[in-house]
Amino acid sequence: MTEKEVITKIQELKQITPREDWVVLTKNQILIQEMGRDKKPTIVGFLSRFNFRWVLLPAFSFCLILGIFALSQSSLPGDSLYPLKKMTEKSRVLFISQEQKPKLNLELANKRLQDLTKIVQNNDVKKLAPAIKEFQANISEAVKNLSKIKATSSDPVMIKKIVEETKKLEENKQKVEALGVKVGDTEELDNALSQWRARLVESEIKEMEGKELSENQQQILAEIKQDFENGDYSSALEKILLLSYPQDK
Repeated sequence: MTEKEVITKIQELKQITPREDWVVLTKNQILIQEMGRDKKPTIVGFLSRFNFRWVLLPAFSFCLILGIFALSQSSLPGDSLYPLKKMTEKSRVLFISQEQKPKLNLELANKRLQDLTKIVQNNDVKKLAPAIKEFQANISEAVKNLSKIKATSSDPVMIKKIVEETKKLEENKQKVEALGVKVGDTEELDNALSQWRARLVESEIKEMEGKELSENQQQILAEIKQDFENGDYSSALEKILLLSYPQDK
C-alpha cells in the first residue's frame, strides 16, 4: 500500500462516529467508578445526598440525643440503653437531702420490681439476673441511708412517703414472687426499717409529751406508747401519722 493510500484510509476512519447509546453507557460507567474510588459510606455522605442543611446540625444532634434519652427511660436491666437510665436515676441523688435518699432508694427498688414483672411477662429470662441485682443494690442503698437519718430531724411529710413506699415495696415483692421469681432476702431492709421506726416513734413520743394535747390526742398518745412497749413500731407510726394528718384523704 502506498503512502497516499494509507493517508486516504486514515481520513476515512476519522469520519466514523460511535453509536449514541454506547457513548452514554460509557460515560455513566466512568462516572460511577470515579464516585466510588477511595470513598466509604459515611453519615456526611448520606446527609449530603438529601441536600442536608449543615446549619441545622446542632438541632439535629440535640433531637437525636433527646430521642436516645427518651428510649432509655423505658429500657430494662440488661438492655443496651439501661446504663443511661441508671445514670439518670443516680444523678437525682445529687440534688436531694439525706432524709430524702431512703425514699428515693425505695422508689427505685419498686421500679426494679415493676421491671421484673415486665420481664417475666415477656419471658425474657436473660434479664432476670440483672434486674434482681439492681433491686438488691437499691435495697442496700436504702439500708445505708436509713441508718443516717436522725429521728429528731425527720420531716413528717417524708416519713409518710417512706411508709407509703415501704408498703408498696411489700406489695410489689409479693406480686413478683407470685410469678415464680425470688428476688432475694430483704431481712436487712426490714431490720433497718424497724430500727428507724423505733427511733422515730421514741422521738415523737417525747415531743408529744411536751405539748398540750386534746383528750382524743392523749388517748392516741397512750396507744402509741403501748405499741412502742410491745415493739409494734409500724402501728405506732401509723397513729403518729394520723395525728400529723388528721384529715388526710
